[in-house]
Amino acid sequence: MGILGKTLDNIITSIDPEKGLKRMAARQKMDILNSGYGNYGASSYKKSLAGWLYSGGSSREDIEDNLNVLRQRSRDLYMGVPLATGAIKTMRTNVVGRGLRLKPTIDREVLGIEAEDAHALERQIEREWALWADSPDCDAARLDNFYELQQLAFLSWLMSGDCLVLMPMKPRKNQPYDLRVRLIEADRLSSPGGYDTIDDHIIGGVETDSTGEVVAYHFSKHHPLSYSGTDMEWVRVPAYGEKTGRRNVIHIMARERIDQRRGVPFLAPVIEALKQLGRYTDAELVAAVVSGMFTVFIEKESPEDGPPIGSSIPEEMQVDAEDETTIELAPGAVIDLNEGEKANATSPGRPNANFSGFVEAICRQIGAALEIPYELLLKTFTASYSASRGALEEAWKMFKMYRTWLATDFCQVIYEEWLAEAVAKGRISAPGFFTDPLYRKAYSKAEWNGPARGILNPAQEVSAAEKRVQNGFSTRQSETMEMTGSDFYANVEQLKQEESKLKEVKNIASTEQTTAPAAGAEPAGGNGK
Repeated sequence: MGILGKTLDNIITSIDPEKGLKRMAARQKMDILNSGYGNYGASSYKKSLAGWLYSGGSSREDIEDNLNVLRQRSRDLYMGVPLATGAIKTMRTNVVGRGLRLKPTIDREVLGIEAEDAHALERQIEREWALWADSPDCDAARLDNFYELQQLAFLSWLMSGDCLVLMPMKPRKNQPYDLRVRLIEADRLSSPGGYDTIDDHIIGGVETDSTGEVVAYHFSKHHPLSYSGTDMEWVRVPAYGEKTGRRNVIHIMARERIDQRRGVPFLAPVIEALKQLGRYTDAELVAAVVSGMFTVFIEKESPEDGPPIGSSIPEEMQVDAEDETTIELAPGAVIDLNEGEKANATSPGRPNANFSGFVEAICRQIGAALEIPYELLLKTFTASYSASRGALEEAWKMFKMYRTWLATDFCQVIYEEWLAEAVAKGRISAPGFFTDPLYRKAYSKAEWNGPARGILNPAQEVSAAEKRVQNGFSTRQSETMEMTGSDFYANVEQLKQEESKLKEVKNIASTEQTTAPAAGAEPAGGNGK
């Protein structure tokens, strides 16, 4: 309200107090209506919002300060709550599967080479890449091949929110390439001494300069949660080589906030719901087991010598044989009571008829938060075809998003480092690779193909794919990758060989039929005349 409005209100109030009071009340109502979010989500006077406890902070206060607890709880859920385990493994299986496979797609227009030459170079790159990626030699620990490292890196990111990758050069016998991939768990990326710097240059082990650029990472020499007897020491690893500009560290994380330096575990938004649901299912399971134990209690009117309480259950099967204050139950057990003791039978009402409906309702909320449809989360496709396909389509959007992210931030970065080594060692001929960044990008262009999309009705899907190709909406290569996860050109080459072999077999069979004698015909000279 402006000065003129206040002055006018004062004049009217002095002349006619009743009209002035009504005018002030009307103005207050108008202020409330025009208060925007202050009358809705930001209201401080509504009873429905009065008990809302909240506190805001930067990404450091909201995320980095809580990461240690979030990581440990997330891993605990993965190890002990089936639904959490299923959610994480569903992501791993559908995003990475058997591994994202390399498909070089050289930009021949930039390089000025013919299509056949580009295709031949792509095949050569695939062969050389397989020599390195299919072998455990690519792993610094020499345990997994590149595709298994993808699974481990993605699984580690899902549970911890981060996964760190180093790319050291380490020669090995019978392996022409020296590049190695070393995965480091998120806990080892931490600030020296366990404390972030006051000036915020080092937060969670990530060091930045005055402009906010990440310049280094600090790793502890052993896991901070391990029972190692040695003192904690840290190693500073520059993000990029000072002379070469080569990338030393790959930080796999998905940022949610500006200035965020550490990632959040995948299950973080639903940790409480998953834990409570796990407790509820455990309680229902125990109650159902107890309800299923048919136990007979014998009451005595006079004391008699007999076996002690619980002796009907073999000692090796008792939970606590030494505790005489408890009575243990078992299937078909007969319990002898003391004089004056009575057993009151209770009906726990298990299995609970409402258990399934309640769990499904909670799972729908958890699935919505994780972007995993309820049907896929519980692997129950009992709805209609349209509903099930709609759920798979929504899930496929999310899986493709994460697959593209992992391919860009992990697979492609390592592939470009490997390709640079292959060109430098002369195993792959790529003129201009080290002299022109545009040429280097053209040589390094590639696609990463993963598991195929789930298909509910193959006949309809194939028919739709044919129409998309015929009308130019898609390509055979794209449809092959989407439907089977394979390569169209590799399929064509394989079909050529199969058709050639099949034609050869048919020709042999046809020749044998032609040269065979007719049925009932006698061979020459067969009558002895």
